[in-house]
Amino acid sequence: MTPTKLRRWSWIHKWSSLVCTIFMLLLCLTGLPLIYHHEIGHLLGTDVEPPALPAQLAANPPRGNIDAVLASARALYPSKIPMYMSQEADQPAIWNVTLGDHPNDEAYKPIAVDARTTKVITEPAFEGGVFMSTMLRLHVDLFAGQYGMLFLGFMGLLLLVAVVSGAVLYAPFMRKLDFGTVRQERSKVVKWLDLHNLLGIVTLVWVFVVGATGMVNTWADLLLKYWQATEVAEMLKPYEGQPKLDQLASIHDAIRLAESAEPGMQVGFVAFPGTPFSSPHHYGVFMRGDEAFSARLYKPVLIDAATGAITDRRELPWYLTALLLSQPLHFGDYGGQAMKLLWALLDIATMFVLGSGLYLWFKRGRATRSAMQARAMVPDAPDAPDAPALAP
Repeated sequence: MTPTKLRRWSWIHKWSSLVCTIFMLLLCLTGLPLIYHHEIGHLLGTDVEPPALPAQLAANPPRGNIDAVLASARALYPSKIPMYMSQEADQPAIWNVTLGDHPNDEAYKPIAVDARTTKVITEPAFEGGVFMSTMLRLHVDLFAGQYGMLFLGFMGLLLLVAVVSGAVLYAPFMRKLDFGTVRQERSKVVKWLDLHNLLGIVTLVWVFVVGATGMVNTWADLLLKYWQATEVAEMLKPYEGQPKLDQLASIHDAIRLAESAEPGMQVGFVAFPGTPFSSPHHYGVFMRGDEAFSARLYKPVLIDAATGAITDRRELPWYLTALLLSQPLHFGDYGGQAMKLLWALLDIATMFVLGSGLYLWFKRGRATRSAMQARAMVPDAPDAPDAPALAP
């Protein structure tokens, strides 16, 4: 690589890193507890557990009528309307019911109902309580909504640029050194630089994957709106101009119909009429696989909320599939405890890479200022050598 190209790549790496580093550090810090959100919820007592059944029922637990589940939840707030019902893949004994004043109510009421007995268990804390909800909002949108998400997406793009430029610079920087060399006999700054480069190249693939999937996640609302404006709008053309529904068909029958139409799949969540995942005239029953990874891929079944008949079912478009695939890859929560531990260790290593990059930039700035002062005092003094290329 020519000196000109080296300086150009060094400039790209330096400024893409500097602009995004503080925000990436924040995302790493907030992402660490999110990896273990189930465990933290259990520790804090915010994780909902279904009550134990009598011994004679525990071996073969019943499946309660889903209309009764919904009625139990609505009995707490009779004036509110249902928005969503969902079941976690690892917790089929609980229906999570969401009620609101209107289909897009952000101040909704979450209610956990026993799927076996149809009795209300509790009103769970929003996103696992104050601590976890704060971590989640900081990680997702900085409490700034759609604009915050898009801003973090741009920071994610800069991170990818920094990763690629760092990889390009690594080969010429290490051409006279063995892989993994940390020059203990050199100055403190050189040792930090060697550690920065070593951990940077070790975590390169992980950072690229997590950065890319995080950037995709920031487009979730835009992708959903595009899907609604295209494929959903096409499916709903026969319902244009029809009046608002006064009475809804049985949600129990709708879910059972969707299960029979998609054998081998389970209900992930149900969107009630008027919510972003359905239409004013439909239940959106979203089916998923029954394995750790396939449980994140949904297939929508649209059911006429007046007649209870299936009107359409089709695979999600590629861009929503990519979005759904990016979420488990981003948090590493589909491979059990071993994968969570790996994600956590790589997250911590990335924080060191980001922090050491800031340290090296600061030390380089001080060295440059000292050299300039020395040249001002001794005009004929030689220029100070440049810092290594990989220092941001």
